[in-house]
Amino acid sequence: MMPTSELVDPAVRTFVDALNANDPAAVQAAMTANATMTDDGTPRLLGDWLQREVYDTHGRMDVIVQSPDGRDLIAEYTNEQWGGMNTRWHFEVVDGKVAHFDTGQAGEPPYDPASWLGQP
Repeated sequence: MMPTSELVDPAVRTFVDALNANDPAAVQAAMTANATMTDDGTPRLLGDWLQREVYDTHGRMDVIVQSPDGRDLIAEYTNEQWGGMNTRWHFEVVDGKVAHFDTGQAGEPPYDPASWLGQP
């Protein structure tokens, strides 16, 4: 696993640190006011999803690998509801904050960050 201090994109690093701290205020501060998200390509209500998948179940991201620009991650995501699974995360950043993210199951390794460019 990679320490979050090695994440290339500062906005993504701030988001991951806030999520791992289970800190709703810090997660909110890491995102734009109108941030959105999708889960396996399906739009979700961001606040509801964060409450259910992160805060209530103590979600945590342990990054395995990142793309060259740091906006695409493969991470072991663990929470008390689902246990652990390898997930992919794609972040869109605006003015230094996360404006949108997409997450979903990553499938099996090997993971090739170069192939993620342009992939949601």
